[in-house]
Amino acid sequence: MAVTTLMTAEELLAMPHDHMRHELVRGELTTMSPAGAEHGLIVALITQELGAYARAHDLGRVYNSDTGFVLSRNPDTVRCPDVPFVRKERVIRAREFFEGAPDLAIEVISPSDPYTEVRHKVREYLRAGTQLVIVIDPKTEGATIYAPTGSRELTIEDSLDAGDVVPGWSLSLRELFA
Repeated sequence: MAVTTLMTAEELLAMPHDHMRHELVRGELTTMSPAGAEHGLIVALITQELGAYARAHDLGRVYNSDTGFVLSRNPDTVRCPDVPFVRKERVIRAREFFEGAPDLAIEVISPSDPYTEVRHKVREYLRAGTQLVIVIDPKTEGATIYAPTGSRELTIEDSLDAGDVVPGWSLSLRELFA
């Protein structure tokens, strides 16, 4: 019988920095390869636009993609969304991982991301309390916005928006992929 030793969020946080991104999925360590240039550019543009808007309207904070969010405990799941946003009333200053889900999680699909894994992440975020998950697909130049009540598909002709989570913010997909 094989014995699997599960890792906790605290053990993940204490790991030495090795220049790779790590997450915990039900206590099991997963490692992601570094992002490609297109992925990095899309994440940077969204982070800049959403961050500036959130600051200007005092709505909350955008964290970077290195920030771990503890989505569940025993066994622990820690995810690092490409662009996480937390509403002002939930923002904390802490050295450890953020305990709980972001209000908005934006994921950009990398060429190495299996769609089944992305869908699994979406379900985890929503189960943990994320109000909106946006998945951007550079290959199709589209996006899907997921909420607990359903989802909607966007094309290059549409704009991203975060509904009531970040009221008034939008970003044209055409501009994002230009």
